[in-house]
Amino acid sequence: MVKLDKHYVDPRLVVLYDIENPRGEDTDFYLNFAKKINAKHIVDLGCGTGILTRELAQPGREVIGVDPASAMLAVAQQHPDADRVQWINGDASILGNRQADLVLMTGNVAQVFLEIDDWLTTLTNIFNSLRPGGYLAFESRNPLVKSWQQWNRDESYYEFDSPHGRMASWVEVVDVHDNRVQLEGHNLFLETGEVIVAESELVFRSREEIAAQLTQIGFTVERVYGDWHQTTFDDAQRLMVFIARRPL
Repeated sequence: MVKLDKHYVDPRLVVLYDIENPRGEDTDFYLNFAKKINAKHIVDLGCGTGILTRELAQPGREVIGVDPASAMLAVAQQHPDADRVQWINGDASILGNRQADLVLMTGNVAQVFLEIDDWLTTLTNIFNSLRPGGYLAFESRNPLVKSWQQWNRDESYYEFDSPHGRMASWVEVVDVHDNRVQLEGHNLFLETGEVIVAESELVFRSREEIAAQLTQIGFTVERVYGDWHQTTFDDAQRLMVFIARRPL
């Protein structure tokens, strides 16, 4: 069972999510990929506040946004175009046999599945929800680059305006053990001095590990990119973008 961090359940932090994680190149990548494969039935698993989900929901498509955090979905549903999406509070276990053309997992959500059994079960549920020939696309950070070495106050501190007034935010690593990183997200309300600390833990699996796990479930790994511009992955790149397919 995946534990939900405070970032996803505390209403004061949930409303900050889109400010701290704005639309970017990843959104364009997934939109373009969905168009490229002519996906008509799309599942955004771990959709969060639905920035990508709502853009995917174009005429002629059925788009489902799934997330275990009800507070995130509540924010997603406040947008005027939210009615174009079917929102479901849950995880991959609710997918069933949807005959989807495409399942997406964005925002490095693949790294929250700490236990291998949870990860493999999620991949199995996704596989079963796809039609033959359907695609899974997601990204994960490359452990060889050790991105967590920049996760400290000096390198991550920034201030911004929010619905709560002026705020400051930064992250700090608590522990690195084997392939897991424990960290704290600090959220400082500058007007009151209150600090909310959100604890998180992420797993960093290698390209080889993830490819082998996808193959174990039955997927064919078609591409692994190293950035949002479709550069072929190499060990020096921070990102791994996987394109996998359920065989015909």
